[in-house]
Amino acid sequence: MPKYLVQASYTAQGIKGLLSEGGTGRRAAVEEEVRSCGGTVEWMYFAFGDDDLYVVVDMPDHVSMLASALAVRATGAVESRAIPLIGVEDVDAATRKRVDFRPPGA
Repeated sequence: MPKYLVQASYTAQGIKGLLSEGGTGRRAAVEEEVRSCGGTVEWMYFAFGDDDLYVVVDMPDHVSMLASALAVRATGAVESRAIPLIGVEDVDAATRKRVDFRPPGA
């Protein structure tokens, strides 16, 4: 299953919801939303800084991840980015692939 790192920041509206529900309430909501798209939450942490939340999820495919992201962003409570994560075995496979490439000017 493809794995994604989701980085999220709450809007003022989202922070009000977090204050109301607490961290465990939001974790339960995230797990339910991801599960509804056929995925699972591997881990979830709140943080200080530019982003309020980091989540690693496993999703069945890119379409499911996109559906999840669109639904969450449409609420206006969260701004997020989903970054596909690539396993070390996939990097190994990529290093063994033959690629024909000519650099610019060569």
